[in-house]
Amino acid sequence: MGKTGLKHLPILCREGTPFMFAYILRRLLLIPLTLLGQMLVLFTLVQFVPGGPVERIIMQLEQQQGMGGGEAAAAAAASGTSAYRGSQGVDEQFKAELNKLYGFDKPVVERFIDTCVNYFTFNFGESPSKGKSVVQLIREALPVSVSLGLWLMIFSYAISIPLGIRKAVKDGSAFDAWTSSLVTIGYAIPNFLLGVLLILLFSGTFFLNIFPDRGLFSDNWETLGTVGKITDYLWHMVLPFLSLVVSSFAVLTLFTKNAFLDEIRKQYVLTARMKGLTERAVLYGHVFRNAMLIIIANFPSAFVGAFFTGALLIEILFNLNGIGLLSYTSIVDRDYPVVFATFFIFSLISLVMQLVTDLIYVLVDPRIDFATREA
Repeated sequence: MGKTGLKHLPILCREGTPFMFAYILRRLLLIPLTLLGQMLVLFTLVQFVPGGPVERIIMQLEQQQGMGGGEAAAAAAASGTSAYRGSQGVDEQFKAELNKLYGFDKPVVERFIDTCVNYFTFNFGESPSKGKSVVQLIREALPVSVSLGLWLMIFSYAISIPLGIRKAVKDGSAFDAWTSSLVTIGYAIPNFLLGVLLILLFSGTFFLNIFPDRGLFSDNWETLGTVGKITDYLWHMVLPFLSLVVSSFAVLTLFTKNAFLDEIRKQYVLTARMKGLTERAVLYGHVFRNAMLIIIANFPSAFVGAFFTGALLIEILFNLNGIGLLSYTSIVDRDYPVVFATFFIFSLISLVMQLVTDLIYVLVDPRIDFATREA
């Protein structure tokens, strides 16, 4: 941001404060309404999907012929009935008890209202398939997703933005050509395939045995000291991180390059150069602020993608129990409390990040007027 922008930032923020607060308030009020609409769509879709926790337990009982344990046996014991009756199938009273246990005995509208009340108060209930509270499952999976997403975001932005700026300045040069080739090749390699290759090369399968191929910590992690725990964690993160980060450079690097090229070719840049400003002053005093607006606009989707949706195959490959793997297995198992909870959290974070992006817009370019945007 140039000196002019810094000079006028307090004035602009002070003059636009009522409009900015009104805009933030409107956006905050829209968040629960948007979540309500999304929950309604998901809830409606779930009503038409065959199968569910009740059908799953009944299927287990039928497969085990009344001899199974685990979830089915616990449900049968809770109902106090003999659940399976041979060729007659599952007892109807037992089915009714199951429907009551999972709330399916209530009308659809009442179930939807109860679901919304529970989830808006962050009461996510328990997982039928895993026998744990949904909050506990998310708490166990969150460190993995945060670890992968945080390192991915830091390294991607720290490398891609400077590289993209350099490529824009050196557009058409040999540096631009060979770096474009490298990032394109990295982007073309699927994350899962690269992960398999890294395991084969560095986990003792065929060649070197340097890094572990699964988990986030070693079995003796609790017995290690502070330095040992940090080292062990970083040691386990190397292969999953490399599997993800190689392909993440291409899009952000080329996106940054194109954004800066568009600004460099504009008339105001030529005018600044004619005034005798150095290339560095033009680039970081004028071009940077305008070009970064486009990159910031892409930040929420990149943030949410890195933390929640970008590492499913990597989590499966390296046996990492993250949010992506939890969501996937919950959908397969028709574990609706976990499905709704992960969807709710994912949507909430996405909406909050959109609001944060708008606030960053003002910090990067104080000329943006919220009143004008709302008009």
